[in-house]
Amino acid sequence: MSNSIGEKFQITTFGSSHGKALGAVVDGCPANLKLTAEDIQKELDKRKPGTSKVTTPRKEADEVQILSGIFNGKTDGTPITGIVFNKNQKSKDYSMFKNTPRPSHGDYAWMMKYNNYDYNGGGRGSGRVTIGHVIGGAIAKKLLKTQNIEIISHVVQIGDVKAEKQDFNTIKENVEKNPIRCGDIDAAREMEDLILSVKEEGDSVGGVVETIAVNVPTGLGEPVFSRLDGDLARILMNIGAVKGVEIGLGFDVVNNKASQINDEYIIEDDKVMSKTNNSGGIIGGMSNGMPIVSRIAVKPTPSISKCQDSIDLEKMENKKIEIKGRHDPCICPRVTVVAESSTAIVLADHMIRSGFIHPSDLEK
Repeated sequence: MSNSIGEKFQITTFGSSHGKALGAVVDGCPANLKLTAEDIQKELDKRKPGTSKVTTPRKEADEVQILSGIFNGKTDGTPITGIVFNKNQKSKDYSMFKNTPRPSHGDYAWMMKYNNYDYNGGGRGSGRVTIGHVIGGAIAKKLLKTQNIEIISHVVQIGDVKAEKQDFNTIKENVEKNPIRCGDIDAAREMEDLILSVKEEGDSVGGVVETIAVNVPTGLGEPVFSRLDGDLARILMNIGAVKGVEIGLGFDVVNNKASQINDEYIIEDDKVMSKTNNSGGIIGGMSNGMPIVSRIAVKPTPSISKCQDSIDLEKMENKKIEIKGRHDPCICPRVTVVAESSTAIVLADHMIRSGFIHPSDLEK
């Protein structure tokens, strides 16, 4: 089972939804980066459950403890280990799924592949394992900030409700003002109403999360098998519930001619840039200095309280199930920080690989 990602800046995550703890080991972070538990905690607070009516009611403080890698308030070049202990598991809610896989979950494939599946809360396959992504991403974001690189993720669509396009600073300001983490305040209200109405029905709804990274230098990534867009697509697609990834215009490129969407170069204030950014900041597998823009399609949370069809693998017969427990009616608001973290991990890795960040000592 693969639990690591990255080449020079590598993240290995561990733990399960109802196990003792979850976390991450971050290897390859240069020494002398100022880092505290609070830097990581503020990111974890964005994804923790029980913060609003549109998230699961499971109450977890998700308080991180740093076990290694920090000395005198700075990274020391050794692996950084962050851990979060589970406090509010209710495993009895999942006992009925021992032999009955939940629709649109990974249960059945896990059972068949490993023959020893922790069905409590989805085990290692739960969305809760993204705590490790966020620990790694928090460190990556702090590292990128030394190079003036900033990243923001926001919800741009829930169901059929779409947000109006906003500039980076407006998005950055507005996502903290609403529980949907949407850059468009008016759309956020409509999205919240939709999520709550679907929740009342015992159902769930999906959406689209956009991530924007600014001040990324030109030349990250390589032209063939280490393409920046390829690595971004890989890590974003590895987030549970993500069923599609776009860079720039994405699938909408098929609706246009090259003359309509080519990003034409110009010089402005002695700086090379393009008139448009339809390629999402990546051309030929490499960053071109424009903002890097990606979007992910997030499916509705498959755990719903409506009656559904499944099977009993022990008796080998069809069965009706109703999923109990505490689940998000829409996971998009909490996925934003995971997408942000995942993007930061890839960018930090490529910044080191391309020589923009010294691999062992930030002060060199």
